[in-house]
Parts: sequence; C-alpha cells; structure tokens
Amino acid sequence: MAIVKVIEVIASSEESFDDAVRQAVKEVSRTVRNIDSVWVKGMKAHVKDGKISSYGVICNVSFRVENDDRKKKKKKNDED
Repeated sequence: MAIVKVIEVIASSEESFDDAVRQAVKEVSRTVRNIDSVWVKGMKAHVKDGKISSYGVICNVSFRVENDDRKKKKKKNDED
C-alpha cells in the first residue's frame, strides 16, 4: 500500500504564477523524491508603483513515502 505525504510550501517569481509553481517544484525536488502532484492552494501578486513586481503561490506538494522494508526488498531483488 502506498503512503502519500503532503507538505505546504510558498514560492515566488518575478516572471509569473506559472514560474512560481515551477520554482516550488524545483526547490522541493532538491530534498524530496517521488513527487506526484502539486495543488496550488493560493496565489498572490505584489504590486510596486502600479505594476506587478512579483508573483507568489502557496502549494501543497504530494509525494509517495518509501517504506524501509520495501527498499530492502527491492535492493535484495535487484541483487538476485
């Protein structure tokens, strides 16, 4: 049975909301494996001098958790 964990992250970009989501995934991917999906929970734009200066997103990132027993079984099967 697969277990899925969800973490909430905040990311920003000076380019777009789309890029802010990409930045969130890029940063989380540095330390988390098996990412399945990203749900954009909220969006916010900062305004400076009447223009949008940056875009921010709050994201829930879902990923499968690897069980230590499954890792050992997989490693053992790979060795055989």
